[in-house]
Amino acid sequence: MKRTASLAERLALVVGADGVLSGDGVPGELAHDEGLSSVPRAPVAVVMPSTAAQVVEIVAVARELGAPITARGSGTGLSGGCVPSPGGFVVSFARMNRILEIDDANHVAVAQPGVTLAELEDAIEPRDLMYPVYPGEQSASLGGTVNTNAGGMRAVRYGVTRNNVLGLEMVLGTGELVRSGGKHVKSSTGYDLTQLVIGSEGTLGLVTEVTARLRPSLRHRATVLAPFASLELLAAAVPPVLASGLDPAILEYIDTLTMSSITSSGDFGLGVSLEVASSTSAYLLVMLEQVSSTRVSQDVEELGHILSKAGAIDVFALPGRAAASLIAARERAFYTAKAAGAHEIVDVVVPRDRLAVYLEAAGRLAAVHGCLCVGCGHAGDGNIHLSVFQPDAEIREGFLVALFRTAMDLGGAISGEHGIGTAKKEAFLHLEDASRIAVMRRIKAVFDPLGILNPDKVLGPDPGGAGA
Repeated sequence: MKRTASLAERLALVVGADGVLSGDGVPGELAHDEGLSSVPRAPVAVVMPSTAAQVVEIVAVARELGAPITARGSGTGLSGGCVPSPGGFVVSFARMNRILEIDDANHVAVAQPGVTLAELEDAIEPRDLMYPVYPGEQSASLGGTVNTNAGGMRAVRYGVTRNNVLGLEMVLGTGELVRSGGKHVKSSTGYDLTQLVIGSEGTLGLVTEVTARLRPSLRHRATVLAPFASLELLAAAVPPVLASGLDPAILEYIDTLTMSSITSSGDFGLGVSLEVASSTSAYLLVMLEQVSSTRVSQDVEELGHILSKAGAIDVFALPGRAAASLIAARERAFYTAKAAGAHEIVDVVVPRDRLAVYLEAAGRLAAVHGCLCVGCGHAGDGNIHLSVFQPDAEIREGFLVALFRTAMDLGGAISGEHGIGTAKKEAFLHLEDASRIAVMRRIKAVFDPLGILNPDKVLGPDPGGAGA
């Protein structure tokens, strides 16, 4: 109890008494994220800085006391990445929520990490600009999406966070305030620290400022839905769509059970006949964007020819309201699965030409392990989201490891966009190449020699001593 009081008092000297929460004053929601298997843990304290200088001082306090630090944005992560570390405190960036600059000439926005994607969108939309990272939850913070290298449905055209962040300001575990990158879109000047920190889940530094790359908004859109009799046919249709030059903004697959769930929960219909629906195993959802309605119409016609030739049962150009409803429902598919009682969400990624092979293997593994496994995913980049239903934790864990191993055997990876956190840490350490893990630990030791930054996430403590 003495340490708790001491830590809270020391942090209050940095940010003021109103910027620190401790004991019963810490809200319960700060003990967890949205991960289905995350185990809540109350932090010793929560500190809310408002400047990068305060973050530097906070890290100095943590270094002196040996107190673990966990960064927190909006808490929308799905892998336990912002669950407080044992005996540690949370740095909440709720007060660092200002958009510092919108540069129209260079198409960038400079913002603090607590700014949400919705707030950024509201600020840039009137300028006919957009930030293309849409991870399915617009209340997510900019800093949180940097920490997890968030993606989303638009990644097929615009890439993930890594492709849309040009620079960072961050405080390392050494206490140093470092800037990397900037408004320039290319550089061959030394090591790229920006890209190294993106996706590091708060284990290498505390991000205090983000320079985000913006894109022009394309106002003319069309959404096409194509039912397929099998996942094999659907997966085979993806390469010709991408090779056509149509450059879709969204290219998703949705299995029939998931489609039924998200349309029912969203209370809307798609006008698919019973005859077509009964013959369908999965749907391909494609959104096209262009600079004019004429060019969109031409693209839709060409897309229809490609999908029909690839074996689509039918091709529907969805009306505006139905299209918007379906895309919104797809973005929130996780919450539909959560409401249905899913026990875990998988976000493996495989080469897109292995999509059907992986899903077939996942079906076989589900049968062997006695699990129900349904889902959807980003067909354009091979990122598969599976909802797993199996209440027995031991059986479920065996199934998940088998799913991860299969993805890796096909040339893929355990996580495409949700991150490792604590939820996938043990599987990651077990399945990943040992030499790669060793290099990561050496990098961690340079950025965070005392091992105070989110020490139980991704790699966990170094068994060799550094950060232990």
